[in-house]
Amino acid sequence: MLSQIKNLVRDLLPRFVEIRRHLHSYPELSGKEHQTAAYVANILSSYDIPVEKFIGKTGVVGHLINDSEKTSVLAIRTDMDALPIEEKTKLNFSSYNPGIMHACGHDVHTTVGIGTAIILSMLKKELRGHVRFLFQPAEEIAQGAKWMVRDGVMNNVDAIIGVHVFPSLPAGSIGIKYGTLTAAVDDIEVFIKGESGHGARPHEAVDAIWIASQIITTLQQAISRTQNPLHPLVLTIGQIAGGHAPNIIADRVKMTGTIRSLHPETRAQLPKWIETIIANVCKAHNAKYEIDYRWGVASVQNDTYLTSILEEASREAWGNDSIKILSEPSLGSEDFSSYLQYSRGTMFRLGTGYSNKINHPLHHPLFDIDESAIAVGITTLAYTAYKYWEK
Repeated sequence: MLSQIKNLVRDLLPRFVEIRRHLHSYPELSGKEHQTAAYVANILSSYDIPVEKFIGKTGVVGHLINDSEKTSVLAIRTDMDALPIEEKTKLNFSSYNPGIMHACGHDVHTTVGIGTAIILSMLKKELRGHVRFLFQPAEEIAQGAKWMVRDGVMNNVDAIIGVHVFPSLPAGSIGIKYGTLTAAVDDIEVFIKGESGHGARPHEAVDAIWIASQIITTLQQAISRTQNPLHPLVLTIGQIAGGHAPNIIADRVKMTGTIRSLHPETRAQLPKWIETIIANVCKAHNAKYEIDYRWGVASVQNDTYLTSILEEASREAWGNDSIKILSEPSLGSEDFSSYLQYSRGTMFRLGTGYSNKINHPLHHPLFDIDESAIAVGITTLAYTAYKYWEK
């Protein structure tokens, strides 16, 4: 089966590269992937793969229904949205949409999903179960998976597999992580309410800007003294706004930020911990506050059994030297975790780095990939799906 998959991928690789370059040239932002979805649906339909459109708003679902008596489903999820970044790669297939770029590799993910669907459709008789291909919108705003789940994509799903490009690994390699892969990410919005006054008489006012600065400093210091240092926690205040004029004490400040954690027990106590610190600082300086703590996405917890199947398939396909067992999780987020509330799952890292030039990180205007990774991603997903049903 592995040789059949590799031969089909090799023969169709020029087409897959063409698909990736088209997707890269026409990126669309989260929730606006209309042309991308239509393009995906048309390709799948051309290979007689049944398609559902407008799932999860702008998502697409492809179905590979086998004659097997098994009714459970293996889902394969790839995402489609791009980022609000001006591309600077100067590739001859650079983005035609000003200010929008596939700087996180979702064009590659979509291509790998399409390629896997095509390959497995050609080998349908060799499979012993059903495969559902989820082409998800709005991963970058951590909403698309929830939209897809709401529309029933996880009904009867027994397991789900995902992939994400990884420029830190060379093309041709697969990164595998057992257990925690990504962090939980939540957002916070804080309003500090003081009292306005003349800049020359600060003692007659309550300076919301100064108090906000005390809160930011105290939160950062408190992490190192009140949180378990073995349980990573990152709190970033990314926006702060307030004040009316240089000579007027600000009476109101708005701060927004993000909180990232790996351990569920740490995450659970964060809202109370943060509010306690803010309340104490405000009380000390006669200010008031409001907090809006917004739960985001949970951490991705890779299922041990599925990950072992993925590792076995990857080693058989590419050899031991190409398989990297990742020792540390990422503090980045992935709404793939939303699917894991309904079934076990695993996500792997697809090496996309060049061996002979600088590899820029994700979300960088010069981000690019070694396109040989496309064949590796498709082969790995297709063979893992086959091995899953063989177990």
